[in-house]
Amino acid sequence: MAGMPLNDMPWWRWRANVRSALHMLSDPAFHQEHWVPATPGYGDVTDAVYRLVEDTWLDNWSAEKYIGTVFRDTQEAALVDVAVLRVLRIMHQVGADAPATAYLRHHGWPEAVRAAREAHVRLAAADGDDPDVPPRSLDDLAAALRSA
Repeated sequence: MAGMPLNDMPWWRWRANVRSALHMLSDPAFHQEHWVPATPGYGDVTDAVYRLVEDTWLDNWSAEKYIGTVFRDTQEAALVDVAVLRVLRIMHQVGADAPATAYLRHHGWPEAVRAAREAHVRLAAADGDDPDVPPRSLDDLAAALRSA
């Protein structure tokens, strides 16, 4: 999140949390390197889903509600909605406290990852960031949110 200023959107902190969650959810290498071994500082699947829906309530209504405040346009909102629905469906099926491997083995996980990737790429590009850099730690995210 080093391209465009983080604070160019009215609710940029929410956007940063959503972007961080989508980034982690969209990266299979990250899952294997950090979530499967439970690397400290990177949370887990449940934590990522929580960041995705915590402030935005995207588990209750469409991202379209936040166009102009969190999301730049209808395409961003639509891609985020698809990712949220796919990830939440799996979370409800395997359980919020399930280990990362339960998510990764779920038959719908590749499609959820693909949807998160599409949303992540769109949001990163709109913010002038490289979507292919590895996800940052939660400490890095917290520092970025404090410093801006």
